[in-house]
Amino acid sequence: MKTYAIRLKPNQDLKEELNKFSMSNKISAGFILTCVGSLKKANVRLGCGNLTKIFDKEFEIVSLVGTLSLDGVHIHISLSDDEGNTIGGHLMKGCIIHTTAEIVIAETDEYSFSREFDEQTGFKELKINQ
Repeated sequence: MKTYAIRLKPNQDLKEELNKFSMSNKISAGFILTCVGSLKKANVRLGCGNLTKIFDKEFEIVSLVGTLSLDGVHIHISLSDDEGNTIGGHLMKGCIIHTTAEIVIAETDEYSFSREFDEQTGFKELKINQ
């Protein structure tokens, strides 16, 4: 297993940077180990549906989990506001870094991930190749 550590800076888009990082490092089967940081704007697709909501305020990133591949990333995020309220869902473009995002990524060479459209779910879903 190979690991990477990256730090994103203010005004970078979290999802776009993770996609770029996966492509530039040719990560075919990656996953998020940990992340701490903050956002000044969040764009999250809320659970089990197609409702995407934009939050124009600061949040702490309290969790970031998911898979990375050359076909894209599938990541979920949990965020906490200044009152301790937590929201979460599917990471979308438009999650803008406030101060930092310190991220550790792992990659395994035992698998190769790809994404294929699944008629049952209506989304591109993970295909695990050995």
